[in-house]
Amino acid sequence: MKKRSGRELDVLIEEAIVDTYDEVEAISAFLSVIDEHLAVPFTTTVLGVDVNVVKIGLTNDSRLVAHCVRNGLQQAIGLAELPLPQPPPEGTHWIDAYRRWSGS
Repeated sequence: MKKRSGRELDVLIEEAIVDTYDEVEAISAFLSVIDEHLAVPFTTTVLGVDVNVVKIGLTNDSRLVAHCVRNGLQQAIGLAELPLPQPPPEGTHWIDAYRRWSGS
């Protein structure tokens, strides 16, 4: 999957948040498009350990997180900080757009 330009990411951002009125709605909108387009589960490496990303969710304080599982243990990792595998799974351009929008 090719890396998208800033302009292409800006188009995705506008598509995701077109009908939102505030930051909380925008974050929920990103969750919707990521849920729709991101191929999960996928494996990535966090702090040198392979984990399975099983879903993307929203915390009570309106942060997007990846729910990572390994050996029956689960940890939520901020989507802005989640290392992506190479090659990345289908739909990660929406994560890139979210990161650009959030300033990550």
